[in-house]
Amino acid sequence: MLSKDEFLSQVQNTLDAFCDKQEGDFEAISPDLATVVEYTRSLLQGGKRFRALFCYYAWASSLKDTQITQADLQGIVGIGASLEMFHAAALVHDDLLDQSDTRRGAPAVHKRFETLHQQRKYAGSKERFGVAGSVLVGDLMLGWSSEIFGQALLHSRNKTVEAACRDEFSLMRVEVMAGQYLDVLEENAANTRDIHEAVVRAEKVILYKTAKYSIEAPLRIGAAFAGADQSELGVFTQFGIPLGIAFQLRDDVLGVFGDPSVTGKPAGDDLREGKRTVLIGLTKESLAESSPSMVTTVEELLTSRELTNEQIEFLQKVIKESGALDKTERMMAELGDRALETLDQAELEESAKQMLRALSLKVIHRDA
Repeated sequence: MLSKDEFLSQVQNTLDAFCDKQEGDFEAISPDLATVVEYTRSLLQGGKRFRALFCYYAWASSLKDTQITQADLQGIVGIGASLEMFHAAALVHDDLLDQSDTRRGAPAVHKRFETLHQQRKYAGSKERFGVAGSVLVGDLMLGWSSEIFGQALLHSRNKTVEAACRDEFSLMRVEVMAGQYLDVLEENAANTRDIHEAVVRAEKVILYKTAKYSIEAPLRIGAAFAGADQSELGVFTQFGIPLGIAFQLRDDVLGVFGDPSVTGKPAGDDLREGKRTVLIGLTKESLAESSPSMVTTVEELLTSRELTNEQIEFLQKVIKESGALDKTERMMAELGDRALETLDQAELEESAKQMLRALSLKVIHRDA
């Protein structure tokens, strides 16, 4: 069994080696393509690696055969690398859709393409070049994720395990795209919807855009690679869904109140992007009872997408005073407790189970 650091090191080595090969193949086509791999490689450095780790510990906790082979380890490392590549691809597209300028304290990929356009004095619109470049990079990374995943599954113990992993991976890809569309739709259609349905709609976005692909899918894929049956996979769903929702609720709070020096995002970035989160839904529900006119004000500000620092501070104050922040914190605590209770009761290998618990606590209490 690999330690956490050994596993993550091997995941990074796998990603680096893959990028090295792609760089050679692309430069053989044209030196201009080196930029594509450079931007991909930079996004694959660092990060919290939650998805790879949840996958790894689910695999380790589900193994029934204590004889772990080199093929087993190569497979789970490759799967972890594929999940990190998939996540990075989702970030590229998400930043573009949200018109977010930064990622982890550095320019988002579409902004990097804009800068390239400007520095080299290309013709046309730098914004359109940024959009085109980031769409293509994100699409390539989705394809590369599938390629790494397919290579990893060559180390499966049998065809049944391979088929189960492919099914889980395919479902993950479909569900996250569904969630992304629902998120975009809500940002644009929120003003036409019933205020009292805002929280329910936001929760559905969380479920499909984040909870499933960030926590549940990595857990189920890892367990499937260990040979878990459908009943055993169901335990990881019962554990992963509430934890995944809590994970995104924490992200929503950080997107409004997070410290930019820690999150790598500007203060109140979700407000500038007009995100219709559970936090916003709870705020509007509360205001609809106490101050209906304020709902209109909040909606107008979220729709503008060009908020000043003063307007950000105003919205932060409104959210706090509405009680929405406190309600969201309580929801996170309850969801976290439910997830950990399920984990505690699960019949899993104890040391890996404890690592899942420790990782879950980091997810719930993180500040970035």
